[in-house]
Amino acid sequence: MNTDNALFATGEGQLAVDVMETAEAVIIRSAIAGVEEKDLDVSVNDDMVTIRGERHVENLEDSATVHYAECFWGAFSRSIILPVKVKADEAVADLKNGILTVTIPKAKARTRVPINV
Repeated sequence: MNTDNALFATGEGQLAVDVMETAEAVIIRSAIAGVEEKDLDVSVNDDMVTIRGERHVENLEDSATVHYAECFWGAFSRSIILPVKVKADEAVADLKNGILTVTIPKAKARTRVPINV
């Protein structure tokens, strides 16, 4: 099979995400069809979420001619700076029907404390 076509990425692809905020949490969603849980790594570090993974292309017959190659195959990653402070140790991720949902509870806002000089 000819591997010089766009089916095979030479670098990391970028992941499209939706980031939402409710009163209780920050929610990140991404369509990652074709990725298995074992091929995903999701981490939260202070105010940043990083999602890494890989889509594996199925082998084609050697005689196959590719007419369109619009899907991204290979490694991808995305880091998202969060809009608020979160409880990183309480984050949960769920992969269902090709949609990754990461939910991270918000940390309580610090109140302003006056300091006498």
